[in-house]
Amino acid sequence: MKIVVDAFGGDNAPREIIGGAITAVNLHEDIEIILTGDADRIEDELNYFNYKGDKIQIVHASEMITNDDVPTSAIKNKKDSSLVVALDLLKTRDDVCGLVSAGSTGAVLAGALLKIGRIKGVARPALAPELPNAKGGKTLLIDCGANVDSKPQYLQQFALMGSAYMKAVHNMENPRVALLSNGVEDKKGNELVHEAFALLKQTEGINFVGNMEARDLLSGEYDVVVSDGFAGNVALKSSEGAVQFVLQEIKNAITQSGIRGKLGALLLKNVFKSLKKKLNYTQSGGSPFLGVQKLVIKSHGSSKAMSIYESIMQVYRMHESQMISNLQKGLQENDQVENSAKA
Repeated sequence: MKIVVDAFGGDNAPREIIGGAITAVNLHEDIEIILTGDADRIEDELNYFNYKGDKIQIVHASEMITNDDVPTSAIKNKKDSSLVVALDLLKTRDDVCGLVSAGSTGAVLAGALLKIGRIKGVARPALAPELPNAKGGKTLLIDCGANVDSKPQYLQQFALMGSAYMKAVHNMENPRVALLSNGVEDKKGNELVHEAFALLKQTEGINFVGNMEARDLLSGEYDVVVSDGFAGNVALKSSEGAVQFVLQEIKNAITQSGIRGKLGALLLKNVFKSLKKKLNYTQSGGSPFLGVQKLVIKSHGSSKAMSIYESIMQVYRMHESQMISNLQKGLQENDQVENSAKA
């Protein structure tokens, strides 16, 4: 299984990116990695990690796309950038099953649309991060920013794609699908939510359980949360901010509580460490871009090696479970979705 990794995307590139790639090939015999970017610098980093194996290939790229670049223009004009070269490899090589990049979100999404293209019947692909929840599992939020302005039919497709992903990757038989709104009552929400609610109630192939408030996003009561990209991004960033606030307040309280507090914290050190690891989004995997013809994972810009490794493993699990084929099947089985895509 060959996976291409943009070695120069992200705040901690290329060292952390390459470190994650090395971890993947060392732990999994059936994974090979193609790194794109400045070949000399990649070689230096491989030497830094003392990597002597033959499961990492380098494809040189002389340019980089930054967050300051206009995404669509960068994809069209920086043809020898590490991201564009990676996308070209993904598009043209049948033996490359997926791509991981921690680079500019806009560039990754624009590049995937322009270079890879949508699955037939998909009106709008969507970015869908997995979030840790209170039940110890994962909740998929779809969309979290790819489609700021959405139509009800898009949200209907997001529900189908999110369900297909959770079934394929997490072996969920009947994922619970909720619609993000400002209240759980059926009549809550704006016009978009009202129309999407009606569509989701009659959509075959999903387990729609109704509206959900943002405060329940991490409750574990829902497996897939459907939203337009604007509201979804606000909910995601608010959750991240709340988690960071709580962790910082715990740290402040311990520091200010004197010797007893510090002794208590020492006894609970492993508990706090486990909690911090669970809630640290930079240590988890990335967000799949669902609806394009090949597997694309957008890792967080500040990803470290472990997060890149986890993103590679997401591609691995999605490929092993034939997620795209299952997604296509789900779309084809629902006549309403095909009609919606033509609207």
